[in-house]
Order: sequence, then structure tokens, then C-alpha cells
Amino acid sequence: MIRFSLICEREHEFEGWFRSNDDFDTQRKRGFVDCPTCGSHKIEKALMAPAVSTGRSREKVALAMGEAQKQALAQLKAMAEKVRENADYVGDKFAEEARKIHFGESDPRGIYGEATLEEAKSLADDGVEFMPIPSFPDERN
Repeated sequence: MIRFSLICEREHEFEGWFRSNDDFDTQRKRGFVDCPTCGSHKIEKALMAPAVSTGRSREKVALAMGEAQKQALAQLKAMAEKVRENADYVGDKFAEEARKIHFGESDPRGIYGEATLEEAKSLADDGVEFMPIPSFPDERN
């Protein structure tokens, strides 16, 4: 995963995690990237300082987040939990099941699971709508 510093048209700065530069571009074009402060979809990458490992624990890094980042993180956790509560877990069969639902071969329902990058690209090429669900170190399936 790559962390990008992002900025919206109203100059709100925030961070986003993406699998690659192409993943950021694709998500932005599809309208999946928006400013957590104002909701704008006009997002650009901002200049970033290189990441340097300091040996600090994750707990100390988490405490360094601003209030807006803490709120955004809480919203992401809540969204991921809601998806898991209201969808069927299909494990590594996600791409296969999503494609069946998309093409009407299975009953429509919410699902979640795992997919390789190649499977995700193939789903996107087929027009199957999906999105990554964030996972956090303290979560278990």
C-alpha cells in the first residue's frame, strides 16, 4: 500500500492509502476519492516528505492524528463493520461470486471477501462495481 498526501480544491489536506498510483487514478476518476472535510471530488496529490522509520510504536503514531483524521478513521471502521454485519463472507471466492451476481447468475446480495490485484482489475474491466474494505490491525474476520 502507498500513502498519498492529498489536497482538495478548497485546500483541505488529508491522506489516502492506495495499492498503486494507478489505483489512486482509477478511484479518483470513478468518484471514490473525496475530501473528508468538504466532500469535494476534485482531489490532487500534494507534495509529500519521504517516510522515515523512527521506531515509534503504532500507538504513539495513532495519538499524533488530528481530530479530523481520528473522526475519518472512526467512520471507516464503522463502515467496514456495517459491511461485515450486512453481507455474506465469501473468502477467496469474492471475484467469482461478484461476477455471478453482476451477470445475474446468482441472487443479488452484499458480499465481501478477498481478491488478488489481477482479479480486482478483471472485475473492473467487466464493469463489476466493488470497493476495497479497510481492515485494521485489531480486527479479525
